[in-house]
Amino acid sequence: MLPLLLVIDDDMTLNRLIVGQLNRLGYAATGVYSWADAQHYLQQHDPQLIILDCQLPDARGSEVLPSLALDYPVIMLTAYGNVKDAVKAMRDGAAEYLLKPVNMDELELIIRKTLDTHNMKKEFLYLKENAKKRRSFMIGTSKELKNVEKMIDAVAPSSMTVLIQGESGVGKELVAREIHERSQVAKSGYVALDCCTMQENLFESELFGHEKGAFTGADRQKKGLIESAEGGSLFLDEIGEITPTIQAKLLRVLETGRFRRLGGNRDLSANVRVVAATNRDLLAMSQEGQFRADLFYRLNAFTIYVPPLRERTKDIPALVEHFIRNHDFSRRVNKHLTEAALHKLLHYAWPGNIRELKNMVERAIILSADSAEILPEHFTLNSEHSAHPNASTTRKAVSLSFEEVPTLDEVEKSYVHLLLSKYSGHRGKVARALGISERNVYRLLRKYELAAVNTEFE
Repeated sequence: MLPLLLVIDDDMTLNRLIVGQLNRLGYAATGVYSWADAQHYLQQHDPQLIILDCQLPDARGSEVLPSLALDYPVIMLTAYGNVKDAVKAMRDGAAEYLLKPVNMDELELIIRKTLDTHNMKKEFLYLKENAKKRRSFMIGTSKELKNVEKMIDAVAPSSMTVLIQGESGVGKELVAREIHERSQVAKSGYVALDCCTMQENLFESELFGHEKGAFTGADRQKKGLIESAEGGSLFLDEIGEITPTIQAKLLRVLETGRFRRLGGNRDLSANVRVVAATNRDLLAMSQEGQFRADLFYRLNAFTIYVPPLRERTKDIPALVEHFIRNHDFSRRVNKHLTEAALHKLLHYAWPGNIRELKNMVERAIILSADSAEILPEHFTLNSEHSAHPNASTTRKAVSLSFEEVPTLDEVEKSYVHLLLSKYSGHRGKVARALGISERNVYRLLRKYELAAVNTEFE
């Protein structure tokens, strides 16, 4: 769309000359000859710029300028200019102040500069306003999610190390990002590293950096992610997967705030806040010698547990709406779920949590093609994890027998033992069946001296 310009000048010859020239230059210019005509025009149009004469037959341009400049960039024209009038006009909001006769080349340059400046100012104000409205990565209104947010609000302003625990796919990285965004270092860097995707040497180089010649192919010095996150936050995802060597070096960073690049002999300062996440039971791993106990207690300074989606089903409608509105493909049709489709999602256990829900919604968007409605048949869910209201009538009964009336501990022990047998000792599956964390399962096993296979959540 062509920029809309308004020329307000009672000199008809000059007005028509300016309007004609501006239209030839690619603008959509209109001319009026009085303040009354200008007011009528402005009631129906919204020009990007106004060229205003200082002296009109029914008003003084200098008197209407202050109110006009609140909404539009204004270039003032005058046949009798002086420094005092020019200074006053600029103070009252004029973008420029020109003397007649107008040099058209000069006017063209000033119009372009004024429009560019005005557009930059609008963009700056827009970005500034959006910056005030902090975007939240947390989607939902459930009590469980609100509890997580309370924990985030409590720890975010500090520089304390945070450990985020929860099953795979619950959104631990989003919690880490939210901690950063609500912290005092939000304007500094946020760097994330997945601890289970690289070999030890590559991981060490990525995290700490390396010096030139540190290993074959290291033809130059490279800064690590600790340095990249200087003054900000470093998120270490799946921290339970790092090797003992890396554990020792990371412990040194947390205890001393110092580290060395791979192949280096000089200590560097680590001015960074560490946030780690895991879907494993680090306490159990540390007690079994699979994870350094001293590192665990360093990471465990403040723990946030993110509940699985099956414990916060109230958030599913909001999450689905978010995924529909923010998918990055096939936006030809505005999609929505039918009540039956939503009912199907609400009565599913979601073993893959939010990640699984997101994938299912995006798949349903594709399968629903040009239809605006997403139907139940567009979701293919594993029947093993369905949790329909009438499921109690179709599930096999669980039977526990005792010779005498058992205590609560005896019932609990027997039930845990039954589940261990059912799931071949897999602690993660037992945790899902009980609806508790794997850490709590480990405590029950120790309490009742039961054995289990040490597995992470699947």
